[in-house]
Amino acid sequence: MPDATSMLELRDVEVRFNLKRSGPFGAVPQLRAVDGVSLSIQKGQTMAIVGESGSGKTTLALAIARLVPITKGDIWMGDVDLVGLRGESLRTHRQYMQFIFQDPYSSLNPRLRAQDIVREPLDRLGIGSVKSRNSRVQELFEQVGLRHDQLRLFPHQFSGGQRQRIGIARAIASRPSLVICDEPVSALDVGVQAQILNLLRRLQKDLNLTYLFISHDLGVVQHMCDSIAVMYMGKIVEQSDRESLFNNPQHPYTKALLSAVPSANPNRRNRRRRTTITGDPPNPIDLPPGCRFASRCPVVEERCRSVEPEFKALNPAHHVACHLV
Repeated sequence: MPDATSMLELRDVEVRFNLKRSGPFGAVPQLRAVDGVSLSIQKGQTMAIVGESGSGKTTLALAIARLVPITKGDIWMGDVDLVGLRGESLRTHRQYMQFIFQDPYSSLNPRLRAQDIVREPLDRLGIGSVKSRNSRVQELFEQVGLRHDQLRLFPHQFSGGQRQRIGIARAIASRPSLVICDEPVSALDVGVQAQILNLLRRLQKDLNLTYLFISHDLGVVQHMCDSIAVMYMGKIVEQSDRESLFNNPQHPYTKALLSAVPSANPNRRNRRRRTTITGDPPNPIDLPPGCRFASRCPVVEERCRSVEPEFKALNPAHHVACHLV
């Protein structure tokens, strides 16, 4: 059983996808999208999963939501074993875990009015009477900063920021405990990003929400999150609280990501040396032994290419997988 203070706990989660064979014989090749991920999110907090495109962030989020098959491992939400849920029990439990998607343009059904989009989870999950659902939709519009006269508009009649507010209203309609935010502001202008992030923070405080925040933007992560897990080629390479990770990163990959974050603080700019990641990542179908970042690491040693580093604790809140730490 997971810790009583944890909202979500993952243990050695793997997601593998079978690919087509190049010929009629031989083993079926597998893509290891998520490979042995373990992490824990405390109730009412926000954990970020960060990394480059293709690192496995979104696949991990989809696995948590049971939207892609899990090859191996355990996922607990409170005292509920998500991997063991099937059929109606899984559908019912989705009331407590919802998604905010990256693209507010493609994540909304263009044929539905805004009120119907927000009410959809209530209808599908059979929550409340028809009258109470309509009242709930009006309440949700107020919570996310939309007007009642916009209830009957279609998605194309809203701006990008307003569409994401509709997506947020839909996500919190069923009163979830956990909300998975998959790059929720990456498709928006900078000014609108700030408005949406402030809305998410306010809703978290008002509704006691727990967020899993998927992002490649460390500036956004620094504003939003309590703890951060850095993901590379399907594995967590560093995990820490926000302050430790930004002030004292340990893994070369984390240092490279942080060096690319703009800073308004001249002292921080002067202290930070820009690290450029060169080379190509390894083939995810035929992964080499050792550290997966070795082919791109600026401080690589020979052992990095042959021995996989242990994910070790520097202190109770800071873990890293690197031979050089």
